[in-house]
Amino acid sequence: MARRGRIPLSERVYRALQRDLAAGVLVPTERLGEERLAEIYGVSRTPVREALARLLADGLVERHPGGLYPYRPRLDELADLFELRILLESQGIHRARRLEPADEQGVSVEGGGTGGPSAPAAPSPSCAAPEPAAPPPTFSAGKPAAPPPSFAVREPAPPPPTLAVREPAPLPRRHDAAILDVELDIWRHLRSHPPAAGAELIAADERFHLRVLAASGNAALADALGTVHARVRPIRALDMPTPERIAAMTADHIAIAEQLLAGDLDHALRSLVAHITMSRDHVLARAEHALRLTKLARALRD
Repeated sequence: MARRGRIPLSERVYRALQRDLAAGVLVPTERLGEERLAEIYGVSRTPVREALARLLADGLVERHPGGLYPYRPRLDELADLFELRILLESQGIHRARRLEPADEQGVSVEGGGTGGPSAPAAPSPSCAAPEPAAPPPTFSAGKPAAPPPSFAVREPAPPPPTLAVREPAPLPRRHDAAILDVELDIWRHLRSHPPAAGAELIAADERFHLRVLAASGNAALADALGTVHARVRPIRALDMPTPERIAAMTADHIAIAEQLLAGDLDHALRSLVAHITMSRDHVLARAEHALRLTKLARALRD
């Protein structure tokens, strides 16, 4: 049994393979043979086999007749992954929107229960139907008459309940403000000190979207988004954004964080979807261009 606090060997191999697949260290067209990988990472075949099984389940490795190979998305699959990303990240904002009170102000009956509909008010005493009169006394011969009935004065009915305006309920926490504040500070700093294109920028971009989604309170959504990032990352690693695109990305991240912190969920959702859509369109355009160049290169002779 592994000691407490130590990372199991299969987990370390899994993380190393995941990192190298994303960075393009492992050639996409070469088979992921257990013996070769065991030699590369200095381990036996067992942890390699366990790591490959997990990567296959994650969708980062795919099985072909000749064995396992790094996952390479087709154009339509790449578009599907961006669509899934939009659904996951939008759900974080929709989830926060459902936490808003449906009615921030309402009417309640003083002295009544909370939350339920008010009972109808009792009718006013002046409107109550009169009680039937007692029958007149009868007299029998030779017997003294019965005393006249006595009439008790009724106590006045309590006044009808008064209606009071309920104070607005406090808004529930929509997103974790501490997480958003940290990311906002990071991207404001990057706005003043623009980063270079490369792996660090991709990691910072992915971290922003993961943390924003995690701030909505659903860790499972963030985990699913992490898998999507891992499958798209090899394509993004080959796409070097221009300084103008980096500046646009930075501005979008700042705007999204500020809108979420202000509770402006509608604008935040529109900004988020537009931001991801622009990234999708650019990546797809670059991928299509690369495919055309590849076909052209195949048609040429040295």
